[in-house]
Amino acid sequence: MSLIYETADFIVEAVDSPHITRADGSHIRIQPKKKVLDRQALTPKQAVELMRLTVLIGEAMTKALKRRGIDIGRINYQDNGNWSVFNPEGPYLHIHLYGRAKSAKIQLYGQACNFPHRQEHPEFYEQNEPLNKEDIKEIQKEIGKLLKTEKYKIANWKL
Repeated sequence: MSLIYETADFIVEAVDSPHITRADGSHIRIQPKKKVLDRQALTPKQAVELMRLTVLIGEAMTKALKRRGIDIGRINYQDNGNWSVFNPEGPYLHIHLYGRAKSAKIQLYGQACNFPHRQEHPEFYEQNEPLNKEDIKEIQKEIGKLLKTEKYKIANWKL
C-alpha cells in the first residue's frame, strides 16, 4: 500500500494490487488505524470522521485523476469484507473508493463492478495497474487544497 493521507484514527492508501485498474478509475482504501469489525464499532466522532474522509478523498481523487487524464465520472464507495469472513482474523472495516472512468475498458462505466474472488481468480487482477507516484502526489496536492475550503473545516463537521 502507498500512503496518501492519514489522520489520528484513519489511513488512506492507494492499493498496490487494485480491484480496478488505473485507467478504468483506480482504487483507494480508507481504514481505521485500529482494526474494528465494522461501522458499528466506531465512536460517533470516528463515524463522522470516516464520512468526512470518504467525501474528501472522493473529491480529491476525482479532481486529481481528471487532471492526470483519467475521466472519472463518479466514485463508488464500498464497505465489503466478504472475502475475509472465513479467515481466522475475520473481516475488518475498510472502505473502498472505486473510481469509475467514463472510458473504462474492463469495469465499464454505468455498470456494476465485477470482482471475482481473488483466491479463485487471481488472473483477473494480475494486469491491474495501481496508481503511480505522480497520481498520488496529485491527489495529495488536491487534498491540501480542499482542506483549506470551508466545506472541509473540522468545525463544520463537528469534530
